Amino acid sequence: MLRNRLIALLGAISLSACAAEPGAGTARAATPAAKDAATAAAAPAPGDAAIRAAVAKAVPNLPVEAIRASPVAGFREVVIGGRVLYASQDGKYLLQGSLIRLADRKDMTDASEAVLRRDILDDVGPERRIVFPARGEAKHRITVFTDIDCGYCRKLHSQIADYNAAGITVDYLFFPRAGIDSESYDKAVSVWCAPDRRKALTDAKADRPVPKRTCANPIAAEYKLGQKVGVDGTPAVYLDDGSHLSGYLPPDEMLARLDEHAARQSEGAPKLAGN
Repeated sequence: MLRNRLIALLGAISLSACAAEPGAGTARAATPAAKDAATAAAAPAPGDAAIRAAVAKAVPNLPVEAIRASPVAGFREVVIGGRVLYASQDGKYLLQGSLIRLADRKDMTDASEAVLRRDILDDVGPERRIVFPARGEAKHRITVFTDIDCGYCRKLHSQIADYNAAGITVDYLFFPRAGIDSESYDKAVSVWCAPDRRKALTDAKADRPVPKRTCANPIAAEYKLGQKVGVDGTPAVYLDDGSHLSGYLPPDEMLARLDEHAARQSEGAPKLAGN
Protein backbone atom coordinates (compact mmCIF):
# COMPACT_ATOMS: atom_id res chain seq x y z
CA MET A 1 0.00 0.00 0.00
CA LEU A 2 1.08 3.56 -0.73
CA ARG A 3 0.63 4.51 2.91
CA ASN A 4 2.99 1.76 4.11
CA ARG A 5 5.57 2.63 1.47
CA LEU A 6 5.50 6.28 2.48
CA ILE A 7 5.82 5.44 6.17
CA ALA A 8 8.84 3.29 5.30
CA LEU A 9 10.31 6.19 3.34
CA LEU A 10 9.83 8.43 6.35
CA GLY A 11 11.11 5.84 8.79
CA ALA A 12 13.49 8.26 10.46
CA ILE A 13 10.66 10.62 11.33
CA SER A 14 9.09 10.29 14.76
CA LEU A 15 5.36 9.67 14.66
CA SER A 16 4.82 11.02 18.18
CA ALA A 17 2.93 14.26 18.48
CA CYS A 18 4.76 16.87 20.51
CA ALA A 19 3.50 20.28 21.47
CA ALA A 20 5.93 23.07 22.24
CA GLU A 21 6.43 23.32 25.97
CA PRO A 22 6.40 26.72 27.70
CA GLY A 23 9.76 27.91 28.96
CA ALA A 24 11.85 30.95 29.65
CA GLY A 25 14.35 29.99 26.94
CA THR A 26 16.89 32.19 25.29
CA ALA A 27 15.05 32.81 22.04
CA ARG A 28 17.07 34.72 19.50
CA ALA A 29 15.86 38.14 18.43
CA ALA A 30 15.61 38.08 14.66
CA THR A 31 16.59 41.16 12.71
CA PRO A 32 13.91 42.80 10.52
CA ALA A 33 15.72 41.48 7.44
CA ALA A 34 15.78 37.95 8.84
CA LYS A 35 12.09 38.16 9.71
CA ASP A 36 11.27 39.39 6.22
CA ALA A 37 13.28 36.55 4.67
CA ALA A 38 11.61 33.95 6.87
CA THR A 39 8.17 35.35 6.06
CA ALA A 40 8.91 35.30 2.34
CA ALA A 41 10.24 31.73 2.50
CA ALA A 42 7.11 30.53 4.30
CA ALA A 43 4.64 32.49 2.15
CA PRO A 44 2.01 30.21 0.57
CA ALA A 45 2.54 29.35 -3.07
CA PRO A 46 0.38 27.78 -5.79
CA GLY A 47 0.43 24.04 -5.22
CA ASP A 48 0.83 24.10 -1.44
CA ALA A 49 -2.77 22.99 -1.00
CA ALA A 50 -2.14 20.05 -3.34
CA ILE A 51 0.94 19.05 -1.33
CA ARG A 52 -0.97 19.15 1.95
CA ALA A 53 -3.84 17.17 0.48
CA ALA A 54 -1.53 14.52 -1.01
CA VAL A 55 0.37 13.99 2.25
CA ALA A 56 -2.84 13.95 4.30
CA LYS A 57 -4.30 11.29 2.02
CA ALA A 58 -1.17 9.11 2.00
CA VAL A 59 -0.28 9.37 5.71
CA PRO A 60 -3.00 11.09 7.72
CA ASN A 61 -1.05 10.62 10.97
CA LEU A 62 1.87 12.72 9.66
CA PRO A 63 0.61 16.31 9.48
CA VAL A 64 2.51 18.84 7.39
CA GLU A 65 3.96 21.39 9.80
CA ALA A 66 5.19 23.91 7.24
CA ILE A 67 5.74 24.40 3.50
CA ARG A 68 8.46 26.80 2.41
CA ALA A 69 10.57 27.85 -0.52
CA SER A 70 13.10 25.29 -1.74
CA PRO A 71 16.48 25.80 -3.46
CA VAL A 72 15.28 23.38 -6.18
CA ALA A 73 13.04 24.76 -8.91
CA GLY A 74 9.67 23.03 -9.06
CA PHE A 75 9.88 21.73 -5.51
CA ARG A 76 8.85 23.05 -2.12
CA GLU A 77 10.50 22.37 1.23
CA VAL A 78 8.08 20.45 3.45
CA VAL A 79 8.44 19.99 7.21
CA ILE A 80 6.95 16.74 8.51
CA GLY A 81 7.66 15.45 12.00
CA GLY A 82 10.47 17.95 12.47
CA ARG A 83 12.25 16.71 9.33
CA VAL A 84 12.70 18.41 5.97
CA LEU A 85 11.58 16.74 2.75
CA TYR A 86 10.93 18.06 -0.75
CA ALA A 87 7.61 17.87 -2.61
CA SER A 88 6.89 18.69 -6.22
CA GLN A 89 4.60 21.67 -6.56
CA ASP A 90 1.88 19.51 -8.08
CA GLY A 91 1.87 17.26 -5.00
CA LYS A 92 2.76 14.13 -7.02
CA TYR A 93 6.28 13.45 -5.77
CA LEU A 94 7.97 13.49 -2.37
CA LEU A 95 11.75 13.25 -1.93
CA GLN A 96 13.63 12.40 1.25
CA GLY A 97 17.38 12.78 1.56
CA SER A 98 20.20 15.30 1.79
CA LEU A 99 20.15 18.15 -0.70
CA ILE A 100 23.79 19.10 -1.32
CA ARG A 101 24.83 22.42 -2.87
CA LEU A 102 27.72 21.39 -5.09
CA ALA A 103 29.43 24.80 -5.13
CA ASP A 104 30.51 24.42 -1.51
CA ARG A 105 29.19 20.92 -0.62
CA LYS A 106 26.85 22.41 1.96
CA ASP A 107 24.10 20.11 3.17
CA MET A 108 21.07 22.34 2.63
CA THR A 109 18.70 19.84 4.24
CA ASP A 110 20.73 19.69 7.44
CA ALA A 111 20.96 23.49 7.50
CA SER A 112 17.16 23.79 7.32
CA GLU A 113 16.68 21.12 9.97
CA ALA A 114 19.22 22.85 12.22
CA VAL A 115 17.06 25.97 12.19
CA LEU A 116 14.05 23.87 13.19
CA ARG A 117 16.04 22.26 16.02
CA ARG A 118 17.37 25.62 17.19
CA ASP A 119 13.90 27.09 17.45
CA ILE A 120 12.61 24.03 19.33
CA LEU A 121 15.52 23.95 21.78
CA ASP A 122 15.42 27.72 22.32
CA ASP A 123 11.98 27.24 23.85
CA VAL A 124 13.38 24.99 26.58
CA GLY A 125 14.18 27.32 29.43
CA PRO A 126 16.93 26.81 32.03
CA GLU A 127 14.33 25.66 34.55
CA ARG A 128 13.90 22.50 32.47
CA ARG A 129 17.62 21.72 32.14
CA ILE A 130 20.24 20.33 34.49
CA VAL A 131 23.14 22.66 33.88
CA PHE A 132 26.83 22.02 34.54
CA PRO A 133 28.35 25.46 33.88
CA ALA A 134 31.74 26.20 32.38
CA ARG A 135 34.49 27.19 34.78
CA GLY A 136 36.42 30.34 34.01
CA GLU A 137 35.77 31.70 30.52
CA ALA A 138 32.57 30.29 29.05
CA LYS A 139 33.44 29.48 25.43
CA HIS A 140 30.70 27.15 24.29
CA ARG A 141 27.34 25.73 25.36
CA ILE A 142 25.96 22.38 24.31
CA THR A 143 22.63 20.67 24.89
CA VAL A 144 22.99 16.95 25.56
CA PHE A 145 20.09 14.50 25.47
CA THR A 146 21.15 11.82 27.94
CA ASP A 147 20.06 8.42 29.21
CA ILE A 148 21.16 7.49 32.71
CA ASP A 149 21.97 3.89 31.76
CA CYS A 150 23.71 4.61 28.43
CA GLY A 151 27.40 3.65 28.56
CA TYR A 152 28.71 6.57 26.52
CA CYS A 153 26.44 8.96 28.42
CA ARG A 154 28.10 7.76 31.60
CA LYS A 155 31.54 8.13 30.06
CA LEU A 156 30.77 11.70 29.02
CA HIS A 157 29.51 12.59 32.45
CA SER A 158 32.50 11.00 34.17
CA GLN A 159 34.53 13.75 32.45
CA ILE A 160 32.10 16.58 33.11
CA ALA A 161 34.67 18.51 35.16
CA ASP A 162 37.05 18.42 32.18
CA TYR A 163 34.38 19.74 29.76
CA ASN A 164 33.58 22.53 32.19
CA ALA A 165 37.27 23.33 32.71
CA ALA A 166 37.60 23.64 28.93
CA GLY A 167 34.97 26.37 28.95
CA ILE A 168 32.06 24.18 27.82
CA THR A 169 28.71 24.52 29.56
CA VAL A 170 26.73 21.27 29.40
CA ASP A 171 22.94 21.48 29.54
CA TYR A 172 21.29 18.10 30.07
CA LEU A 173 17.87 17.03 28.87
CA PHE A 174 16.61 13.50 29.49
CA PHE A 175 15.99 10.97 26.74
CA PRO A 176 15.37 7.55 28.35
CA ARG A 177 15.89 5.34 25.31
CA ALA A 178 13.67 2.55 26.61
CA GLY A 179 10.78 4.98 26.64
CA ILE A 180 8.33 6.45 29.08
CA ASP A 181 7.70 4.37 32.22
CA SER A 182 10.89 2.34 31.72
CA GLU A 183 13.44 1.83 34.49
CA SER A 184 15.66 4.51 32.97
CA TYR A 185 12.69 6.86 32.87
CA ASP A 186 11.99 6.25 36.57
CA LYS A 187 15.64 6.93 37.41
CA ALA A 188 15.45 10.21 35.51
CA VAL A 189 12.35 11.21 37.48
CA SER A 190 14.13 10.43 40.76
CA VAL A 191 17.10 12.55 39.68
CA TRP A 192 14.86 15.44 38.72
CA CYS A 193 12.97 15.28 41.99
CA ALA A 194 16.13 15.17 44.12
CA PRO A 195 17.06 18.19 46.26
CA ASP A 196 20.38 18.48 44.40
CA ARG A 197 19.80 17.43 40.79
CA ARG A 198 23.42 17.71 39.70
CA LYS A 199 24.63 15.49 42.54
CA ALA A 200 21.80 13.03 41.94
CA LEU A 201 22.60 12.82 38.23
CA THR A 202 26.28 12.25 38.98
CA ASP A 203 25.41 9.55 41.50
CA ALA A 204 22.96 7.82 39.17
CA LYS A 205 25.46 7.72 36.32
CA ALA A 206 28.06 6.25 38.66
CA ASP A 207 25.62 3.53 39.84
CA ARG A 208 25.41 5.06 43.28
CA PRO A 209 21.95 4.80 44.86
CA VAL A 210 19.54 7.69 44.34
CA PRO A 211 16.41 7.62 46.53
CA LYS A 212 13.27 6.91 44.51
CA ARG A 213 11.16 10.06 44.28
CA THR A 214 8.28 11.42 42.26
CA CYS A 215 7.17 14.98 41.62
CA ALA A 216 5.97 17.20 38.79
CA ASN A 217 8.68 16.76 36.17
CA PRO A 218 9.48 17.37 32.48
CA ILE A 219 10.93 13.93 31.64
CA ALA A 220 8.11 12.77 29.37
CA ALA A 221 8.06 16.14 27.61
CA GLU A 222 11.84 16.00 27.11
CA TYR A 223 11.62 12.49 25.70
CA LYS A 224 9.04 13.66 23.15
CA LEU A 225 11.14 16.73 22.48
CA GLY A 226 14.09 14.47 21.68
CA GLN A 227 11.93 12.57 19.21
CA LYS A 228 10.90 15.89 17.69
CA VAL A 229 14.47 17.01 17.02
CA GLY A 230 15.48 13.58 15.71
CA VAL A 231 17.42 12.00 18.59
CA ASP A 232 18.20 8.43 17.53
CA GLY A 233 20.91 7.62 20.06
CA THR A 234 22.47 8.99 23.21
CA PRO A 235 24.31 11.07 24.09
CA ALA A 236 22.96 13.40 21.38
CA VAL A 237 24.83 16.70 21.33
CA TYR A 238 23.35 19.88 19.87
CA LEU A 239 24.83 23.35 19.51
CA ASP A 240 23.07 26.67 20.09
CA ASP A 241 22.41 27.06 16.36
CA GLY A 242 20.68 23.67 16.22
CA SER A 243 23.57 21.79 14.63
CA HIS A 244 23.87 18.13 15.63
CA LEU A 245 27.52 17.81 16.57
CA SER A 246 28.05 14.20 17.51
CA GLY A 247 27.65 11.59 20.15
CA TYR A 248 30.36 11.16 22.74
CA LEU A 249 33.65 13.01 22.17
CA PRO A 250 36.48 13.35 24.71
CA PRO A 251 36.75 16.87 26.17
CA ASP A 252 39.73 17.93 24.03
CA GLU A 253 38.10 16.69 20.82
CA MET A 254 34.79 18.28 21.78
CA LEU A 255 36.49 21.62 22.33
CA ALA A 256 38.35 21.36 19.01
CA ARG A 257 35.12 20.59 17.13
CA LEU A 258 33.29 23.44 18.84
CA ASP A 259 36.13 25.88 18.09
CA GLU A 260 36.17 24.73 14.46
CA HIS A 261 32.43 25.16 14.15
CA ALA A 262 32.52 28.65 15.67
CA ALA A 263 35.34 29.67 13.31
CA ARG A 264 33.48 28.42 10.27
CA GLN A 265 30.30 30.13 11.32
CA SER A 266 32.07 33.45 11.83
CA GLU A 267 33.64 33.16 8.38
CA GLY A 268 30.34 32.29 6.75
CA ALA A 269 31.69 28.95 5.58
CA PRO A 270 29.62 25.75 5.37
CA LYS A 271 28.54 24.67 8.81
CA LEU A 272 29.99 21.69 10.56
CA ALA A 273 28.31 18.44 9.61
CA GLY A 274 27.06 16.03 12.22
CA ASN A 275 28.37 12.52 12.75
